Amino acid sequence: MTVILIGGSSHAGKSSLAKHMTDKRGWPLQSTDALARHPGRPWPEPRAEIAEFYSRLSPGTTHWLLLAHHENMRPMLDELIGETVLRNKNLLLEGSALRPEYMADWASATVHCVFLHADPAHIIERIHAGSRYHEQSPSQRALIDAFAARSLLDNDAALESARAHGIRTSSAATEDTAAGLLAGLFD
Repeated sequence: MTVILIGGSSHAGKSSLAKHMTDKRGWPLQSTDALARHPGRPWPEPRAEIAEFYSRLSPGTTHWLLLAHHENMRPMLDELIGETVLRNKNLLLEGSALRPEYMADWASATVHCVFLHADPAHIIERIHAGSRYHEQSPSQRALIDAFAARSLLDNDAALESARAHGIRTSSAATEDTAAGLLAGLFD
């Protein structure tokens, strides 16, 4: 039985890495986004409350609220990981709610943790591609820019936390990264 936790900021490559790993292992995959999402991406057509969230709050405030959301998710994640271990099952869990400071508590001989980070330009490029940024109106671009600014704050803060807590880190920018992590977790 093995649980693999892949944390990282938005658009760092968590889902891509997780899909690659589950394709190789045939394990169940769960995303923290499917458990609870805060408040969501401001595209393709944001709901009014999401547009207001990103247009009225500073990146620092939206990041603080994201951290509060992740803290509120922690009991649910504790239960999911604990139940998986107790049932002697395999699981690959990915998502930005898997904060490095939480991973440090979950890490064990059977729970393996990795934090993905990316260069700011890589994150912006992925956000722009995913949102079709260059096709959006100026007001929509402003919302996407606010989301990106929050994501960059989270990338930096979580990377610092991962290093402070001894969580394995990796840049998510290449296909070789996925292969290397997969091999490294099972050596």
